[in-house]
Amino acid sequence: MSVDPFKQRFVLDTSAFLTQDIRDEDQDVEAAVEALLKLISRARLSLGISCYMPPSVYDECTRMLETRDVSEELLDELATWIIRKHPDRYAVSIPADVVYEFIDEMSTRVNRGLRVSEEVVRRAEQLEPEPLDDHEHKTVTDELIAELREKYRTSLRKGVLDSREDFDLLILARELDAGVVTEDAGIIDWTEDFGLRYLRGRDFPSLLQAYLDAVEPDG
Repeated sequence: MSVDPFKQRFVLDTSAFLTQDIRDEDQDVEAAVEALLKLISRARLSLGISCYMPPSVYDECTRMLETRDVSEELLDELATWIIRKHPDRYAVSIPADVVYEFIDEMSTRVNRGLRVSEEVVRRAEQLEPEPLDDHEHKTVTDELIAELREKYRTSLRKGVLDSREDFDLLILARELDAGVVTEDAGIIDWTEDFGLRYLRGRDFPSLLQAYLDAVEPDG
């Protein structure tokens, strides 16, 4: 049976490895990532499917896995089966309309963030700097500042392309004509503007398994 139709390229985001949705009920992060890497290795050897990461995303992913105390052996497996490639930022063109929409979106979000800030400042002006009932070193104003930070972050960053890693991911996928695998809502929104295929990280293991079942019916 020819496997040529299955040959594909995917560019993986960190969220593809860390999403809770790829874990069984009793699986920890290491077991889930190990299972995914086994599927990726089989897909590479049996189907010629290649999985890439920009170095910036790869470094982010390894840092986050290290904070979860995964083994060195697992990190070695990641390095073996994930191809690290710098996106060719000079050769890949981006339509001017995409840049225009990004600027317009960020202008809107900055204004939204300012409104959130103004609202919290007005509320803080009406309060006395008294400590909270359950925290003697934290005042009501401190609580409002924490609320401001969270709301401001959501207003400006949620659902928007907001990091070098995200940009590298999209540029590399465009360069390779590859599918993007992510759980990040901001990246998913931008795949349309970049003309890219995308797949949610939670669905990636089952996709690979379905491909493998098609060519390894007895495996």
